[in-house]
Parts: sequence; C-alpha cells; structure tokens
Amino acid sequence: MNATPDSFSAILSEINPVMLALAGGAIAAVIVLMLVFLMRSSQLRREQADEASQRAMEADARMAELLKIQAEMHGRMSTMAEVFGSRQAELNQAINQRLDGMSQRVSTTITEQTRSTHENLQRLQERLAVIDAAQNNIQTLAKDVVGLQAILSNKQTRGAFGQSRMETIVADGLPMGVYTFQHTLSNGSRPDCTIRMPNGAPPLVIDAKFPLEAWNAIRDAGGPDQAKVAAQQFRRDMETHIRDISEKYLIQGETQDTAFMFVPSESIFAEIHENFEAIVQKAHRARIVIVSPSLLMLSIQVIQAVLKDQRMRAQAHVIQGEVANLMDDLGRLDERVRKLQGHFAMAQKDVDMIVTSADKLNKRGAKIEALEFEGGDGGKPDRDSETATKSVESRTGLLKLRVVDDE
Repeated sequence: MNATPDSFSAILSEINPVMLALAGGAIAAVIVLMLVFLMRSSQLRREQADEASQRAMEADARMAELLKIQAEMHGRMSTMAEVFGSRQAELNQAINQRLDGMSQRVSTTITEQTRSTHENLQRLQERLAVIDAAQNNIQTLAKDVVGLQAILSNKQTRGAFGQSRMETIVADGLPMGVYTFQHTLSNGSRPDCTIRMPNGAPPLVIDAKFPLEAWNAIRDAGGPDQAKVAAQQFRRDMETHIRDISEKYLIQGETQDTAFMFVPSESIFAEIHENFEAIVQKAHRARIVIVSPSLLMLSIQVIQAVLKDQRMRAQAHVIQGEVANLMDDLGRLDERVRKLQGHFAMAQKDVDMIVTSADKLNKRGAKIEALEFEGGDGGKPDRDSETATKSVESRTGLLKLRVVDDE
C-alpha cells in the first residue's frame, strides 16, 4: 500500500515533539559512541603495532648476540684444537727423540759387552789350548828325568835348578805384580815365592826346597836293606820339611791356610804318591800340597783364570750399574709418559665436552634462526643439563621466545 504526502504529514503531526527530541538525542549518542569506539580501536592497534615492532627489534638483537657468541665459540674451539695439535706434535717428537737416543745407547752398550765377552772367551780358549799342550808335554818331561839326574849332582845346583824352574813356570803364567820371589814375612822367614790372590785374600806360598839327597840315596841303594834305610831317611826328611813349611809359612791372616811344596820332577812326584802314601796324607793334614811342574803350571793357569774372572766381574759390576741406571731412566720415562697419557686423556675429555656443548649451541641457534617459537598454550620449555632457558613473551601471552645463555 502506497502512502501519499498528505498521509505522511498527518502522521508526523500526530507524533509528539518530545519523542522526536528523544529520538534525535539517542541517534546523536549512538554516533558519538561509534566515534569513540573507532578512536580507541585505532589507538589500540597502534599500541599493538608498536609493541610488536619493539619485540621484533629485541628478538633481532638477541639473535645477533647469539650468532656473535656462536662465532666466538667456534673461533675459540679452532684455536684450542690448533694449540692441542701443536703441543701433541711437539711432545711426540720429544718422546721419539728421547727413545731413539736411549735405544742407541742401549744398542751401543750391548754391542760393546758382546764384543768384550767374545774377546774374553777367545782368550780363555787360547789358555785352555795351552793347558792341553802342557798335558801333552807331561810324557816328554818324564823322559828328561835321566838328564836331570846329571844336572842335580851338586846340592846348590839342585836347589837353584828347582827354584829356577819354579820361578820360570810362575813368571810365564802370571802377569808382573801378582807374584813376588823371596818375600819377607812378619816372622822373618822368606818363602821362595808368594802369589797374590784375588778379592784381597792373603797370598799363596810356594816352597821349592825339596830334599833331593835322600831321594837320590834311595835310587843309589845297592840292596833291599839299603833301600829301606834310605826310604826311612827320605820319609823323615820329608816330614821335617813339611813341618818347617807349616810352621814358617802358614801365618794366620797373612798367608793362605794352604801352601805348595814344589817337586822339580814328574817321576819323583809319581813315585812319592805311589810308594810314600803316608807322607802325602801327612802333608794334606798339615795343609801342604805337593805339586809337580805340570800341576804347578795347571795351578798357575787356574789362578790366572781366577784373576781374569775377577777383572771381568769388576767390569760386569760397572756394566750392571750402568744397566741399573738405564732401567731407572726407563722407569722414570714410563712414569712420565703415563702421566702425559693421563693429561691427554683429560684434555680429550674436556675437548669432547666442549664439542658437545658447541653442537647443542649450534642446534639451538639453528632453531632460533628458523624462528621455531612455541605457542601460548601454557606448555613449559625443555631444560638441558648444561644450559638454562629464559622466556621472553608478550603481554597477551601469544608469543614466546627461548633464549639460551652460555654458562
């Protein structure tokens, strides 16, 4: 149904002016409220934009600081790796040089000791060959007894011959300074020869005054009775000579407890042991050893071997002392190497921990660089045993950023 202008005017005329005033006031109030609301909304949007811009600037600053710290950490790790590498190379070089020097010294010492041992063995073999030759000459010496009888016709000549033969055997077998002829003892007696023994032991006495007249009487006896009487006289002379050697030359602490009585003939020596066993036993009880030229030569060879062994032992003690010092040096080197190995192990452990921390920092920096933020759902951030996490969030709780501080 269409309204005409007349009808609309009639309706307006019927409306109360008060109502019209109220309606106009309400419309004006609504307009004012809308204007106020629009202004406050605009102001709120500006504040939010300013706050978001400020947070973005703070996040950029934090990120730049983290990247700077990460770069510094990488530089320090590289420097530490270079320092450790150079120190380890220097230590390895020093240890190798010390080991090479010690190996060279040990090799030189062993070579010298081997050469000395070979030389000593060669000399010992030469001496053994001499002893074998002397044993082979025993039969030849026994054949010379007949010629010896003619030489020993005079008593002084016989004594000089026995002593001269004894001195020749001693001088040929021992070096100068080891033996002495006609040395005067503390009791005034003068033995024919004294031999210095090794290790500071008292000297050994050798007597060459054999009673050859009584022995010649046995050989010159014309019958059994004369031979028996001559044998008894020879036994008495031998016992007297043994007693004189025991009383004059066996001095406690000054000479050896045993002395040698030299017999200048192998045949006489053999017959004494074959026909006069009681004299041999009495000499043994009196600590007197009856020796022939071959036995004296053998005894001299033994004494020479003992003296040589003493010199070798003296050198062996020197070498043993050097080896002991070398073992002490090796022990100290082993201890220092073990300590150095422990230091390297500790340093390696520290480097591994630093590398682990750097890996964690790299991962966290990568997450921050990728802007992997958590939502405002009230969840708690992950915590690491070596780093602490701080949160930066907005007033509305819609944005949360984790910042990792280096310990």
